[in-house]
Amino acid sequence: MHRGKSGHWPYDKKPVLVFWETTKACQLKCRHCRAEAILQALPGELTTDEGKKLIDSLTKFGRPYPILILTGGDPLMRKDIFDLIDYATEKGIRVGLAPAVTPLLTEETIDKIVEHGVKAVSISLDSPFPEVHDSIRGIEGTWERTVWAIREFLKRDVAVQVNTVVMRETLEGLPEMIKLLKDLGVGIWEVFYLVPTGRGNFESDLRPEEWEDVTHFLYEASKHLLVRTTEGPMFRRVAIVRKALEEKGLDPDEVLKPGELYFRLKRRLVELLGEGGEARAQTMGTRDGKGIVFIAYNGNVYPSGFLPYSVGNVREKS
Repeated sequence: MHRGKSGHWPYDKKPVLVFWETTKACQLKCRHCRAEAILQALPGELTTDEGKKLIDSLTKFGRPYPILILTGGDPLMRKDIFDLIDYATEKGIRVGLAPAVTPLLTEETIDKIVEHGVKAVSISLDSPFPEVHDSIRGIEGTWERTVWAIREFLKRDVAVQVNTVVMRETLEGLPEMIKLLKDLGVGIWEVFYLVPTGRGNFESDLRPEEWEDVTHFLYEASKHLLVRTTEGPMFRRVAIVRKALEEKGLDPDEVLKPGELYFRLKRRLVELLGEGGEARAQTMGTRDGKGIVFIAYNGNVYPSGFLPYSVGNVREKS
């Protein structure tokens, strides 16, 4: 990887990840959807040619190019999605895909995704309990299809990152979620802290002390699989402090005294999987606009999908 003079990726010159919301269209009806996705594409969606120009512009950053993450809505709702994937990979840009789990994600489609050179996908699974996940996603049977899709991608040696939204409805299932991911063979867990934007609402949000307990719990979870967070910058603080205490031979629980929710979740995790090994908590500072950039369906550019502050449009400026 090319690094700047400081030894790190030159965030002031280029992002590591570019998320492109290829469409708002999606067959799911997720209760917390940032994109407020709908069944039909909205007018103003970037065309195939405009999408290719966007891809061309990423090469101007120089090698190594940012990674392009095609998201939505559901990118599989675009008829040209495989043309766009091919165009990017032919340019030497690595492509990740975030497909929705709908009837479009068949075995044939999974084979096609692999054939077109996609090496990594992110799949959303919010709960180990089918009824909870299906309730959040709005379509019965989605949990079963999601677990099937994860297995199918892994079977084809595609890296699978599972995304889980922490919200009131999913909170108590977190320990069982980790066991399910371990059983499936998933190595990366991206935990989304609910942001009340789009269809996300404050009723599903946690109280500050609950978020603190969840954050401490996620550090313990990282002793079983790699854990990183989206819109949870406090995870970095908690991970640094807990690790430092452990290295001094101190018990972080004794020193920091998290709340009852933390201890309840941790007890269940230990019952399910034991104590775990070395922590693998992947943390960074806030990445919005520094490491990542988000391009909306209509070309508007934002620091992230959760910070709807437009800084321009790719139709008007590269």
